[in-house]
Amino acid sequence: MPVAGKPASRLWNGLIARYHYLGYTPLPGAQLRYLIHWDHGILGALGFGAAAWKVAARDRWIGWEPATREAHLGRVLNNARFLILPWVQVKNFASKILALAAGRVGEDFALRYGEPPVLLETFVETPRFRGTCYRAANWRYLGETAGRGKCDRTHQADLPRKAVYVYPLAADFRAALGVA
Repeated sequence: MPVAGKPASRLWNGLIARYHYLGYTPLPGAQLRYLIHWDHGILGALGFGAAAWKVAARDRWIGWEPATREAHLGRVLNNARFLILPWVQVKNFASKILALAAGRVGEDFALRYGEPPVLLETFVETPRFRGTCYRAANWRYLGETAGRGKCDRTHQADLPRKAVYVYPLAADFRAALGVA
């Protein structure tokens, strides 16, 4: 269920701050946050924010030139946080949540911001995680990041390299991203 209102927002922020290995920082740009509910409580949290500015593996796979990327990057949404609470142990739960989110996030985003995303991206820090749930939910592995991060000014790779995964939300996503 999408986060709406201050109590739900504080709950999402608190869960991410306490249980996600990256902790809480505000998601960049246009965003959607979800709390994963069931009849007996909260199971986790999911957050989507603005796409990374430059990702060589993603940009090459899409077929983007710099000007085209700049014009269409707003149609890509980044799965920046995914948390299943540590005591939740349900087989295949993570991939099920990712599949449900992929089926819903486009419509929710369009309702809030006026235009649906056509591609989801995420970055999996390896070897901390293997990305199994993304592969099981039919996300496509594209390669690795350079390990420089969004705030790099020195052109040095001082951050962990991350696996890049994408999930198209529309059959014609390349055309919607400016690539014929």
